[in-house]
Amino acid sequence: MSAPYRTPTRRGIELAMILATAVVVACAEAVVEITRNNKLSSHVLTYAVVVLVIGGACHLAIRRTARYADPILLPCAMLLVGLGLVMIHRLDLGLAQQAAENGTTYTGVAAASQVVWAFLGLFVFLVVLFVVRDHRLLTRYAYTLALIGLFLLLLPAVLPAQYSEVNGARIWIRIAGFSIQPGEIAKIALTIFAAAYLVDKRDVLSLAGRRVIGIDLPRGRDLGPVLVAWLVSIGVLVRDHDLGTSLMFFGLFVVLLYVATERVSWVIIGVLLFAGGCFVSYELFGTVKQRVDVWLHVFSYLQDQGYQMSQSLFGLGTGGLFGAGLGGGRPELVPVAKSDFILSSFGEELGLFGLVAILAVYVVFISRGFATALAVRDSFGKLLVTGLSFSFGLQLFVVAGGISRLLPETGLTTPFLSYGGSSLIANFGLLALLLRVSDAARRPPTTPPSAVTTDSGPIPTAAKGRR
Repeated sequence: MSAPYRTPTRRGIELAMILATAVVVACAEAVVEITRNNKLSSHVLTYAVVVLVIGGACHLAIRRTARYADPILLPCAMLLVGLGLVMIHRLDLGLAQQAAENGTTYTGVAAASQVVWAFLGLFVFLVVLFVVRDHRLLTRYAYTLALIGLFLLLLPAVLPAQYSEVNGARIWIRIAGFSIQPGEIAKIALTIFAAAYLVDKRDVLSLAGRRVIGIDLPRGRDLGPVLVAWLVSIGVLVRDHDLGTSLMFFGLFVVLLYVATERVSWVIIGVLLFAGGCFVSYELFGTVKQRVDVWLHVFSYLQDQGYQMSQSLFGLGTGGLFGAGLGGGRPELVPVAKSDFILSSFGEELGLFGLVAILAVYVVFISRGFATALAVRDSFGKLLVTGLSFSFGLQLFVVAGGISRLLPETGLTTPFLSYGGSSLIANFGLLALLLRVSDAARRPPTTPPSAVTTDSGPIPTAAKGRR
């Protein structure tokens, strides 16, 4: 009699990839040190140890509470965090040299601050993973999270510009030298609410109204949710002067609505509403028109609003295909390169090939999230992971589009890679939720075959092998 089949946890593979990630980070930092100073410093080991400690602690927590979770997500995140630390430290070195050339002193220690934020992110990761033992329990707090998310999303819009505006985008809260981006936390809270709401209302929202050009349009009475999301997103666009945040949140809701109802008409309506809202905002509000004009004619504003974007484009052009090498470029010439323009720094020093390699890590991370959405059994889990993965990917698209001038410049940060506490902490929380749901998706069923059910009812034993 053969032994029963055991679903592999793949935790050993996860640990091996974390170790490999630490080696990559150490090598990258060594290249920076040799290029800049012709010698190695303790930072080579420091950043590798940070990746090992944080990755190892997350790995042990996963072994204890989510042993069947996806083994690829955590190593991808740790690789991005480690490379981000290396580039932030490299920018610190560049800014220090720039200050010395100007006869001033640079006292910034952004890399050290990022290490602190990374450990705070680890704390949030552990809290989420140990507290949220069953992702379905989050549906109980859906409306509370919706209120929290809306409050955080709209708070920068009502604060004076001196407390909320950076580079023209009002998406920050800046008090006593500290700054946070509340939209990062709002993204997760609103995703949980949208997933819970659409699971509850999907049967109503799936009902068809009139059929136009072969497309079943929704009933007029069911347009309320998408109109509310549209009004909030346009409000963010007009008041916060930020297309990226507006697009991210409205796109998230429309995509979840499409996944829940399987009706392409919602996507068409969403695209038309957002495009129309952007056009009307451009015609009516001078601030929106000014940001669009800077985007379209950036080299006409080289000395003011277009300086950051133009320097980013010059850096990407300098990098070419293979880059100037880590430590060999001048990415510090881009204002605030360590946060919203860190991708352009990698593009300058690693070139197109290196930048594509980093984006490929993101693609793997996002694809594993969507794979979890396909595998998990409950509808809330499917929508939750779809929303988290899509918002993660859309944020990356908006940031990459911003640095390359495909989209207007935004104040959004690159997940896991950029400097910033609120972004890093929020993404560690997002990672914990993805791992929690993936554990539920990959965990072997504990109920008898005849009792296995889905949202549509029990699955006959003879049919399960064909699913």
